[in-house]
Amino acid sequence: MTDTRVVLVDDHQMFRTGVKAELGASIEIVGEAGDVDEAVTVIKAAEPDVVLLDVHLPGGGGIEVLRRLHGTVQSRFLALSVSDAAEDVIGVVRGGARGYVTKTISGPELTDAIGRVAEGDAVFSPRLAGFVLDAFAASDAPAVDPELDQLTQREREVLRLIARGYAYKEIAKELFISVKTVETHVSSVLRKLQLSNRHELSRWAAARRLV
Repeated sequence: MTDTRVVLVDDHQMFRTGVKAELGASIEIVGEAGDVDEAVTVIKAAEPDVVLLDVHLPGGGGIEVLRRLHGTVQSRFLALSVSDAAEDVIGVVRGGARGYVTKTISGPELTDAIGRVAEGDAVFSPRLAGFVLDAFAASDAPAVDPELDQLTQREREVLRLIARGYAYKEIAKELFISVKTVETHVSSVLRKLQLSNRHELSRWAAARRLV
């Protein structure tokens, strides 16, 4: 049985070193990356069996990596993150990830999860599987939403708050960013979704049950 070839994507070098030390002998690390651009380059070059992908990365996050590589590589993606937020889990699954585990996972469990994803299985930490089942059971939307997938993680956060009726100042305070940055994100979302104003934006979000 050949080793499973893996690219490890996380913006913390010490965490990557720790993961490598914990993985079993059946795993071969063939590349590492610390941000979106580097990840796309390394994954295309290494063509691994599995990509261990952090959700929150400089340059747009794991969702942006999935978006850029969609249809260009045969690798399977397993999200590995400190976050157990439902929106993070559902976001990367919609983007094409085959599973999602949290960083509390043990080395042997992670080794097993990587092997299962390489074989085509979907793997989730127990509590997170419920998020995915609930999301797709409650929604008529297809598993992959091309319009939603083109938004960055931050744009989705702003979109969700706009849809809930937050004012720009309230969004800025909630996300610890400036009002001007909020305005920039809203303009970008409107442009990408080809909408005219925040009212249309709210309706768009409500139709996809993002509120």
